[in-house]
Amino acid sequence: MPETFIFSSESVGEGHPDKVSDSISDAILDACLEQDPHSRVACETLVKSNCVTIAGEITTSSKFDYEGVVREAIREIGYINDDDIFHADKVFVTNQLTAQSRDIGQGVDANAAEGKGTAEQGAGDQGIMFGYACNETEELMPAPVMFAHLILRKMADVRKNSSEAPWLRPDCKSQVALKYEHGEMVGIENVVVSTQHAEAADNETIRSFIIEEIIKPTLPSNLLSSETEYLINPTGRFVVGGPEGDSGLTGRKIIVDTYGGWGRHGGGAFSGKDPSKVDRSAAYMCRWVAKNVVAAGLADRAELQVAYAIGHPHPTSITIDCFGTEKVEESKIQESVHHVFNFKPAEIVSQLDLLRPIYRSTTHYGHFGKADLPWEQTNKTEDLKAAIS
Repeated sequence: MPETFIFSSESVGEGHPDKVSDSISDAILDACLEQDPHSRVACETLVKSNCVTIAGEITTSSKFDYEGVVREAIREIGYINDDDIFHADKVFVTNQLTAQSRDIGQGVDANAAEGKGTAEQGAGDQGIMFGYACNETEELMPAPVMFAHLILRKMADVRKNSSEAPWLRPDCKSQVALKYEHGEMVGIENVVVSTQHAEAADNETIRSFIIEEIIKPTLPSNLLSSETEYLINPTGRFVVGGPEGDSGLTGRKIIVDTYGGWGRHGGGAFSGKDPSKVDRSAAYMCRWVAKNVVAAGLADRAELQVAYAIGHPHPTSITIDCFGTEKVEESKIQESVHHVFNFKPAEIVSQLDLLRPIYRSTTHYGHFGKADLPWEQTNKTEDLKAAIS
């Protein structure tokens, strides 16, 4: 990158149509795992107007009210206002879930496609996955996407737990443009926020509240200045939102879910997939490894890539890139990663304890940078340093 540049990342709120779909898919996944930890789930959700369609493949012994789970997920988001077309208690739910294909299942369960004598879990699909970490925030995440998430977290807290802004509605988006010089953050160029609102709210009230009560108390004051530009509801009106205003689909916010465009992405979505799907579990694994590399002081930035073949129990490749910020030879970091971590799909699930109903907490404001998630733990730093030495 040049010595001076501006980088922007966005986030979307819980009521964004795509995030509504992600929420429903992850709620169904957790409902399956609560009763049957070995459930195989690939649940996609489509939302539009007052309709919800869930489709995909699920193999589980769990018994629960799918429609009830859908409605509760919508209720938690906040689509419960009298004037909501898309309303938790009024949507029409269509269920098109079927059992997982046996052809996929046999390869994942026991490597049967290769005729192995010992049963060993293979990858649920082929593909490439990335994980990234850097030392510019406390969470070891890129600052632009973390700042964008913080804005919407604050807005959701106000909307759900305060009477300060009764006009706030669930659908919203944020975007933060951060200026860098010589690799260091020097200022926020602009902040964009679009929020759905009640009919009676005027634009000046919205603009003043978002700037003074949301953005300024949330973002680092040393990065905000008189030069920072605020673009609040730039069209001037945002009353019709959510699935009433646009369709939503599971897995369409993969950059918001990861690194805001800063780190690379393999293309696979997360929500609605159980951890046998390496699109999800291996991406979490890569983040865990990259974060521990940075937390151990081995590099200022680290990006890990792994690749898998469906039904095969070993990754087909593993590589790490520290972008010239490594403190020891990159080859030694890679050797230590191989020594400390096991990238077999079954071992990923075991190391991160993924057969639990923890996925609803991942859906909103990124799957990374949340301290309570297992792949965010920096519990392998000493092992990595020992392996290096």
